[in-house]
Amino acid sequence: MRIAPARRWTRVFVGLLALLAVSQVLVAPVAPAAPEGAAAWAAVHDGPQRYPGMHIDWDVPITMSDGTVLKGNVYRPADANGPIATPLPTIVNLTPYTKLLSMVAQTALSVPMLSDAVVGFLRDFELPGTPLEALTDATRVAGGGFGRAFAVDPNLIRSGYTQVVVDVRGTGFSQGIWEPWGPKDQQDTPEVIAWAAAQPWSDGNIGMTGASYSGINQVQAAEKQPPALKAIVPVVPGNDLVRDMIAPGGAAIGILLPYLLAVNVAKFLPDLMSLMQGNFDMQWLTDRLASPMSFMDVGIQTMSTDSFDAVQPQLQRVLDPDSPIRQAWLGHPERITVPTMVIGGWHDNFANGEPRIYQDIPLPPGQKQLIMGNSYHVNTGFDMRGRHGEPPRIDVLQRAWFDKWLKGIDNGIEGYGPVTLWQQGGGWTSAEQFPRAEADHRRLYLSAAPSGTSAISAHDGTLTAAPTSETTRLTVAPGLASLCSTDAVQGTAGILVFSGCGKDARVQEISGLTFTSPPVAEPTTISGPIAVHLNTVHDATDGYWTATLNDVAPDGRSVTLTTGQLLSSMRAVDDGKSRRSPDGAYTDPFPVMSLAARQPMVPGQPTQLDLGLAPTDAILQPGHRLRIDLFAGNYPKGLPIRPMLDATELKPQHLQLDPLAPSYVNVPLGGNPGW
Repeated sequence: MRIAPARRWTRVFVGLLALLAVSQVLVAPVAPAAPEGAAAWAAVHDGPQRYPGMHIDWDVPITMSDGTVLKGNVYRPADANGPIATPLPTIVNLTPYTKLLSMVAQTALSVPMLSDAVVGFLRDFELPGTPLEALTDATRVAGGGFGRAFAVDPNLIRSGYTQVVVDVRGTGFSQGIWEPWGPKDQQDTPEVIAWAAAQPWSDGNIGMTGASYSGINQVQAAEKQPPALKAIVPVVPGNDLVRDMIAPGGAAIGILLPYLLAVNVAKFLPDLMSLMQGNFDMQWLTDRLASPMSFMDVGIQTMSTDSFDAVQPQLQRVLDPDSPIRQAWLGHPERITVPTMVIGGWHDNFANGEPRIYQDIPLPPGQKQLIMGNSYHVNTGFDMRGRHGEPPRIDVLQRAWFDKWLKGIDNGIEGYGPVTLWQQGGGWTSAEQFPRAEADHRRLYLSAAPSGTSAISAHDGTLTAAPTSETTRLTVAPGLASLCSTDAVQGTAGILVFSGCGKDARVQEISGLTFTSPPVAEPTTISGPIAVHLNTVHDATDGYWTATLNDVAPDGRSVTLTTGQLLSSMRAVDDGKSRRSPDGAYTDPFPVMSLAARQPMVPGQPTQLDLGLAPTDAILQPGHRLRIDLFAGNYPKGLPIRPMLDATELKPQHLQLDPLAPSYVNVPLGGNPGW
C-alpha cells in the first residue's frame, strides 16, 4: 500500500516522538526517596494523582448581573463512574484568547508519552552561542510549566480540583462587547467567582490562575476582595497598565495594534456545536456585529489624528487619567488580602509592574512571593525547570500554592523565597526583600570624556563620580538601529528570536550616546528602580528619549539590564507618587501621563527631565563596567501618537553636559565598585 507523502512524514514524526518517549523512560534516573522542598512539590505534581480521569462540561452559561451570558468550560476530576460529586476547591481563569485555545494547548500537553517526550526534548534543547540561541529560549518554555498555567493542568484537576475557564465578555463564545480590562470586564470576574463558589461541585474555596491578560485579571479581581477568593498565581501580570505596557513614557507600544487585531479576529470564531444542534446564540452574533473591532478605532486614531484639536472622544478618554477606563487600568495591589505569588521576567512587557505588585501587597513575606526570571513575555518560565539551581516549574509552584492556601496542606511553600530573582550577570538567588537591603542609590554623572570602550557609538562618554567641569553639547538623532535591540524584542513580547538583538546592544549603540564607568573591582549589585536626569536641548517642540542600563563585559559585549523611555513633552512628574533618595534626586519618578499636563519644549532652551527605568536586579562581576545608553526614539517598541510624533519633526536631540546643571543616573548599588 502506497502512503501519501504528507501521511508518511506524519508517521515518521510520530515515530520519532515515540522513540524520544521510550528513550526518556529508559534513561530516566531513579528518583531519590522522600524528596524535600521543591523536589517534593514536583513529585506530588508529576506523580500518581488521586483521580484517574477528567470530565469536561463544555460552554456552561454563566449569567452576569446585567444579563450578559458568559460561557465557561468546567473541568472536573473523574473516575470510572463519571465526574466526582464531592465538592472541591475550584480554580478560575478568565481569558480573552478563547477557551478553544486553552483547550488546544491542554490537549497538546496531555497526549500520553508523546507530550512528555516533546516537553522533555524542548526543555533540554539549547543552541548556546549561536544566532538561534534565543529561539531555544522560546522552545524551552515548554519545560517550564507556562503552558499549563496558561491553559489547564490535567494533573491539577486529577489531584482534586475543579477548574473553570471562561471567555471574557465579548470574546470567545461569550456575549457582550469587549473592552480590555474595562469596568464591566472587571465586574464580571467577582461575579464568576461567586457563581463558581455556589456550584455543587465547589467547596467554596476559589483560586485563580492564568497568564498575561488573565494574570492582570487576577490582580484586579483580588483588589476587589470577593469573599470566596483565597489565593492567586498571576503570571506576567501588569499593574498600572498605561505606564507598564500601553504607553510607557507616553509612547504607545508597537505590538498593541496587532494584539487588538488578533483578539478581535479570534472572537468571531463561532460555536460550531451550537450551529449543528440548532441552538446558536443570536445575541452573540448581534454583539459581535455591534463592535466588530473593539478598541481598534482607538489604536488607529493614535496614528491618524493629525492635531490635538482633532482628538476624538474614544481616544480622549484613553488620554484622560481621570476617565473611567484609565481609572480601571490603574492597579491597586495595596487592596489585595489573599496569598499571591507573582511570576514575571526582567524583560517582560510588564517588568515595570511585577515587582511593584509584590511590594505594595500588604501581606507578610511568604503569603506573598515574587519570582522574576531572565525572560520576555512569551518565553516566561524557560529558565524555571526545577534543576541546576533553577526554581520549580510554574505548574509545580501553582499546585503547591493552591494545596497550601485552598486545601491547608502543610507543604512548606510559604517558606520558599519569598523573593526569588534571576540576578542578571549571576544566576538564581533568593532574597528577603526587593530591592535588596544593601541597595543604596548613588549618582553617577554623564561626562563627554571618552571611556575608550565604545568606538562605534555616536559618542563614547564616561560615567564619573563627580559632575563634569566643562560644558559640552552632544547630539543624538532618530534612527533604525533600535530595530535590533532588547527593547525591540520586549516590545514584540519576545517574538523576535535572533539573540544578537536581545543579548548584545552594540548594534543599537551605533545610533546612541554611551556613558561607561571604569571596571568594578569587586562584585557590585544593582537592585531596584533606576532614574536618569537629563539636561536636554531640542530643535523641535517635542522629543523622544530612551535610556538603557547595561552591563559591559571585558570583551566589549553590552547587555541591556533594564530600559525606560519618555516623550519630552510628557516630563511633568507627580511628586506625590514619586520616590527620591536622601539627596533629593528621584529614584523612581512617576510621570503624570496626561494631555492636560503636556509641556511642549522651547527649541534651543535647555530643559531638564527625569526618566525612570524599570526595576531590575543584577550583579557586575569584577572587570565589568556599568553603562548608560541614550537614544532618540525606540521603534518598534514605542511610537508616539501622531500629533506628538509630528511635533518631534524627527529632528536630532541634544544633551547639554553642564557643570551647573549636570546630567546623571541615580542607580541602586551594593558592594564596593572601587569608584
